[in-house]
Amino acid sequence: MEPELKQTTINWRVYSLVQMGVLNRIGRGKFETGEGKNYIPEITSKLKSIYSKIQKEFPYLEICIWNTSALNEFMPHQSGSFYILVEVEKEATQSVFYFLKEANYSVFIDPTNDILDKYLPDNKDSIIITSLVTEAPTQTINGVNTTSIEKMLVDIFCDDVIFSAQQGAEMRTIFMAAISKYTVNESRMLRYADRRRKKEILKKYINSISD
Repeated sequence: MEPELKQTTINWRVYSLVQMGVLNRIGRGKFETGEGKNYIPEITSKLKSIYSKIQKEFPYLEICIWNTSALNEFMPHQSGSFYILVEVEKEATQSVFYFLKEANYSVFIDPTNDILDKYLPDNKDSIIITSLVTEAPTQTINGVNTTSIEKMLVDIFCDDVIFSAQQGAEMRTIFMAAISKYTVNESRMLRYADRRRKKEILKKYINSISD
């Protein structure tokens, strides 16, 4: 032990260990040993095409797009019902909805459970338009702004309508699989959950599945 070490020296040593892959940052002031593995969702040509069309029509709009089929990676019981999520700023949801509707896409905006049950199970190309929460933790992959693992987990936890197939025991399985397979930044996840007013109950949930 070296009790006389300055904080700046400690910070530099931690930084060096992170760069070397000995430590992996999982939150503010939190680390785990070993090199992390970042989650990168698949960007299909269809996702890229839809994203490009929206971006061209609304060049200043913040967009996040991903396919809920990505969740099958973490589920032992594969869901046969999935759809493309297009999240945009709240004020633009109607405009994007009508734009995609005119482009002949099967598109829904903030659907209810009833709408999902009636119209979406048999159509895997359906698009759901929802509001993008400000400061949501997204990432850009191949020029497309898409979900991060932290955002995906919080969204499942907060929305039991769109993610009805991922609730209960399935959600627990998804969380545990995602955390064991990829680097999940807990601080980033809780900040986003706070934006969705679910920080405290998510924190309790994470603690409960960690026990």
